[in-house]
Amino acid sequence: MSYCPIDHTLDDVQRKLEEQKAFLRDDLYKKSVIFLQQKQSQLVLNELFHLLKKYDLVTETERKVRHQGFEQLLK
Repeated sequence: MSYCPIDHTLDDVQRKLEEQKAFLRDDLYKKSVIFLQQKQSQLVLNELFHLLKKYDLVTETERKVRHQGFEQLLK
């Protein structure tokens, strides 16, 4: 993911996750919810936020790339 100077709070990330829920695979949504119940670093919160950002608008090719990002982050 590209660098962003904005630090996203846990609330920001949770809100973005809920906004994109209808567009995410069910397993990615559930893993993300569980993942966010654990304490995460600011870097990880930012990365997850950007994986979710405009997820509903990306191409199928970009979704595949983001799925790989989710899998790496959530493992």
